Amino acid sequence: MNSCLPTDITERIILAGFGGQGMMLLGKLIAQAAMIDGKKVTYFPSYGTEVRGGTAVYHLIISNNEIFSPIIEEADTLIVMNQPSYQKFKGMLKADGLLLLNTSMIKSDNFPDAKIYEVPATEIASKLGNVLVSNIVMLGAYLAIKKLFSPNLILEQLQEMLKAKKGNLFAINKQALERGLHLIESIHDPYVR
Repeated sequence: MNSCLPTDITERIILAGFGGQGMMLLGKLIAQAAMIDGKKVTYFPSYGTEVRGGTAVYHLIISNNEIFSPIIEEADTLIVMNQPSYQKFKGMLKADGLLLLNTSMIKSDNFPDAKIYEVPATEIASKLGNVLVSNIVMLGAYLAIKKLFSPNLILEQLQEMLKAKKGNLFAINKQALERGLHLIESIHDPYVR
């Protein structure tokens, strides 16, 4: 296993967006890849009362050590896909945490000390031909920053999940992941306010 986490580090992630933006899939992909990579994982998905359009949030903890609760009081990383989710969950990010914003749908405000990466995920996904892969663009960006495990683990999972689906879903998801990875690789320093 190629764990990039030091032995005493735990990564607490909150993924938030509207229902239908793929937060549950995003959380599941990260959790499964982390487990395959030999890490300990807990997760806690939560949906709004609406099927689509309500808030969907996924609490995910990854560690090399035992994890005793899936609840996150203070996140190391916050990945948000829309303005209402940003407003609702920004207070849960620790002062020096990582904030990934889908700037296609979010206007950020003053957020002292956070490492902010502005990712136009919906715009990138739209140019690829399917806005539903904006979550995978964000995943690529996250993996490029944190390097918790190889993006190949995600691609293997996507290929397995999508093999029974019609169309070219794997190819577009792969492109979305690669766009997120390359976008971050082209940024030398995060925007820190």
